[in-house]
Amino acid sequence: MTLEPVVQIRQVRKQYHGLRPLRLMELTVGAGERVALSGLDAGAAEVFVNLVTGASVPDEGDVVVFGQSTASITDGDAWLASLDRFGIMTPRAVLLDSATLLQNLAMPATLDIEPVKPDVAARVTALAQDVGIDAQWLEHPIAALDAGIQALAHFARAIALDPALLILEHPTAGLPPGQAKAFGETVARVTAARSLTTLIVSQDADFSSAAATRRLALDPATGEVKPVRRRFWSL
Repeated sequence: MTLEPVVQIRQVRKQYHGLRPLRLMELTVGAGERVALSGLDAGAAEVFVNLVTGASVPDEGDVVVFGQSTASITDGDAWLASLDRFGIMTPRAVLLDSATLLQNLAMPATLDIEPVKPDVAARVTALAQDVGIDAQWLEHPIAALDAGIQALAHFARAIALDPALLILEHPTAGLPPGQAKAFGETVARVTAARSLTTLIVSQDADFSSAAATRRLALDPATGEVKPVRRRFWSL
């Protein structure tokens, strides 16, 4: 069965402050897929995410998201409205260290967090439970929580407003070794339950193997994208 395409990238070239421009010959992400793409460092990943969200447009080629070329969105208000369709987890996003986890998770819905209103608190508590955060941590300041819970908090915020496309940009950055697979399994469970189309940019094979239904690798020199195949080693 052919899935309806959510993201289509063709013959893209984008110059930025890297050693070479970002090149991506062809990438399609179908509705409900969880696709992981490796081969992008931090700088290239930021450029890639900006291209998908329409924050920037390619120098060459075309980026089509939800059936519309990002280059065709020329009105600022229309572009801002289009951002509601995206949920983004990125190392560039910040959590408020002095605020509680509850307050941080409430912020996608409201800036009125002193205190968090009961109806919002109920939704946040359900969201935290959904991603595997125990309710006991909700009243703790973010700064007091370990990296694993903080990663789950970033993930929860990215899906809080029920986006149509989730983008995870190097989601395990800062996560201690050994926790990537479990985090990937959580992402797979939550996004599968929501039938949430997910585009992952990551060099972390453990995470991507657990989270994605399809893994791809980009050759930065040529822009060619190839499937990542599992390797079986024998002693």
